Amino acid sequence: MTKSDIEYKILKMIEDDPSLTQRQIAKLVGVSLGKTNYIVRSLIDKGWLKINNFRRSDNKLVYLYHLTPQGLINKSVLAESFLRRKSEEYNRLKEEIEILKKEI
Repeated sequence: MTKSDIEYKILKMIEDDPSLTQRQIAKLVGVSLGKTNYIVRSLIDKGWLKINNFRRSDNKLVYLYHLTPQGLINKSVLAESFLRRKSEEYNRLKEEIEILKKEI
């Protein structure tokens, strides 16, 4: 999985549920917590994500992530690229399956 694939998946997840923790995101994306933290920080540095924190009733600090307008634009760009790569991968697999079917 490329860095841009991971960025896209993280942006999409945060857009869908801003209350996800980095640990939850890491598990859902299938990458390490350290890699997730690195990419989330880079998205914040790029200005694509904003982070807000507040205290829960049990006095724990909780973070909420929000996509910025620039983040929404770039998520769309990443989505197009992701779709293109997955479509190409699908077509290659389809061709490979057809070749294998002929061999059987």
